[in-house]
Amino acid sequence: MNTQTDHEATSAFMDRREFIKRMSATAAAFSLPFTPSLNTAPMGIVVHSYASRWNSKVESKKYPGFTNAVDLLEHCHEIGAGGIQVVIKDWTMDFGKKVRERREKLGMYLEGSLGVPGKPEDVAKFEQEVIAAKEAGAHIIRTVCTSGRRYEVYHSASEFEEARKNALASIQLAEPVLKKHKVKLAVENHKDWRATELAEIMKKLSSEWVGVTLDFGNSIALMEDPMTVITTLAPFLLTTHVKDMGVDEYDDGILLSEVPLGQGILDLPKIISICNQHNSRSTFNLEMITRDPLLVPCLKDEYWATFGNLGGTELARTLRMTRQHKFKPALPKVSQLTAEERLGVEEQNIIDCLDYSKNKLGLK
Repeated sequence: MNTQTDHEATSAFMDRREFIKRMSATAAAFSLPFTPSLNTAPMGIVVHSYASRWNSKVESKKYPGFTNAVDLLEHCHEIGAGGIQVVIKDWTMDFGKKVRERREKLGMYLEGSLGVPGKPEDVAKFEQEVIAAKEAGAHIIRTVCTSGRRYEVYHSASEFEEARKNALASIQLAEPVLKKHKVKLAVENHKDWRATELAEIMKKLSSEWVGVTLDFGNSIALMEDPMTVITTLAPFLLTTHVKDMGVDEYDDGILLSEVPLGQGILDLPKIISICNQHNSRSTFNLEMITRDPLLVPCLKDEYWATFGNLGGTELARTLRMTRQHKFKPALPKVSQLTAEERLGVEEQNIIDCLDYSKNKLGLK
């Protein structure tokens, strides 16, 4: 046999075998479910988790007040958090640099929280604050676009529709600034928008610079199923407010409380998984607000004034969920405590949540 021909035949056989081997491996890969890279970084803390301690006037040696973002960074690093989400209103460039230097030394992330411009003349100040936030290392800014809880602030469908139009206009004023400085704006479902309404705003804007701060529990106050909210808004996810919720009834409706992670009604492992599937780069930020239960007067006529033709199915489901998962023995209250005691409960709640995030959610 010709040696060259024999060698060519052998090479061809090897090439075919390698080709088949590679194709088989490719087919096998496509047959497996897609597994995104997961964000397992330590959970951060939203400044509102320290509602009592932030700018506190209480004279406390054990729980001294936080006067600025650097104080908050230092403390959150001490207790094992991965970052913070903090108000950036009125920041200067010099302060932004100071925050960045400390943040980088501690190895933490930072996200901002800022209102959007209400009118064109507000854009310049908004841009200054965005620049200062970016200098500090924030590439995501959380915002809300309404003035309060929907059922408390707005009293007619037309009034809320006007607020919706104003919110959209404000985001549109902000969007060119965000694009210019490559910073993203994350609009929260803040007991104002139902999930489909916020999703509609995101679709209408269709901007890579605007997305959602996905709050895990707020929308129960709007008679929404928590998992429906998660799946509806997760495609627009930029960042999160992680919380667990306890529920109960009172004469005019339901009581709603943030409770330490793992003690409430939310399926947190499943929610974290859904978030990672849609955006594995989003952060998980604890918003554990230590306060008395919120009153949601969903059995009063005026509660429904802004909801149009929303039917009774949502109310019935929410009441059923509340009765089936009533928080026992009772939802926590803090108004009866001294200021020092409230600070202590607040701190312990945050520590307990961080422990749960590390031991049960794998965020460590």
